[in-house]
Amino acid sequence: MTTEDTDGGIESINAVTLTTQSMANSVEFYRSLGFELESGGPQAEFTTFRVGDQHLNIIATPEEPCWWGRIIFWVADVDQTYSRALDAGWLPEAPPHDADWGERYFHVSDPDGHELSFARRMTE
Repeated sequence: MTTEDTDGGIESINAVTLTTQSMANSVEFYRSLGFELESGGPQAEFTTFRVGDQHLNIIATPEEPCWWGRIIFWVADVDQTYSRALDAGWLPEAPPHDADWGERYFHVSDPDGHELSFARRMTE
C-alpha cells in the first residue's frame, strides 16, 4: 500500500443501514436491547440509533430483506446484554460462550432476520 492509497482515505464506519418491513417492531427490538434512539421512531420511514460515536440506521422497505451478514457490537457485559434480550422476549441463538479467538459473544436476529452479535474481548 502506498501513501497515495491512504491519503484522504477511510477513517471509520459512521453508520450501518438495515432494512425493515416494520419500523415499529425494529424500534421496539433495538430500544429493548439498550440502543439509544437519536431520530425517527416507530412511525418513521428512517430511524437512527446512536452506537457509541457511530450510528445504526433502519429504513422501512416494502420488500422482504434477505440475509446479508452480521453486525458485531462490542458491549461492556455480554451476559448482561444476553439477559436483557431474554427479558425482552427475544430468542438468542445460544447462551453467551467463550470463543477460541478470544471473545465472549452471543447472536440474536432482529425482527427482519438481520443477525447481530454482541461481544467483548476476553481479558487474559
